[in-house]
Amino acid sequence: MPHDRPSPPELVEAVREFLEAEILPALDDHRLKFRTLVAINGLGIAQRELEAGASGPSLSRADLAELATRIRAGEISPGALDLLREHVAAKLRVSNPRYLDKYSN
Repeated sequence: MPHDRPSPPELVEAVREFLEAEILPALDDHRLKFRTLVAINGLGIAQRELEAGASGPSLSRADLAELATRIRAGEISPGALDLLREHVAAKLRVSNPRYLDKYSN
């Protein structure tokens, strides 16, 4: 039986916030600072992935491969572009939501 609190996204957020607020400011070594920033970014992605859960990208790898094959063959269905836009937007909401906000207007 899973525990109620903290949830997996909350655990990831707590670690990310600790690294960001406590560890990063104390680092003088540029290489270690960079690697900590990479870890913070990775934890942010993991947190958003956990929060997205089933609402993440709707197309499986097999669906994407089939769609790509159809597009290459010139068989573009009427809803293909909208489907791809939503798939990419769902991926960006996890990997880099600021990018989506910047270019979706």
